[in-house]
Amino acid sequence: MIEYLFLLLGESIMIFGTLGILRFPDVYTRLHAATKCDTGGAMSILIALAIASPASPLIRLKFLILAFLIALINPMVSHAIARGAYKYGIKPKVVVDMYAWDNP
Repeated sequence: MIEYLFLLLGESIMIFGTLGILRFPDVYTRLHAATKCDTGGAMSILIALAIASPASPLIRLKFLILAFLIALINPMVSHAIARGAYKYGIKPKVVVDMYAWDNP
């Protein structure tokens, strides 16, 4: 039963993240939405698969390791992409640019 909750949570995060990608105004906010999709949605779906899959325990362990790696790597990669976009000269459409304060 709990696997269905994880699947529903993952699908909800994916849907709202997709709406964010379509609706948000600039690269940084769209990247934020895409990161939420990948991290939260994929992790929830992988945890549901680890719980509900009739596969061997080794396969279930691989699902959990993959979810752990997504949790570690995805925020770092999205941060690197955002930093690269900022260094390239793409300015965010916000009122306050706190990154510019720290990196003149």
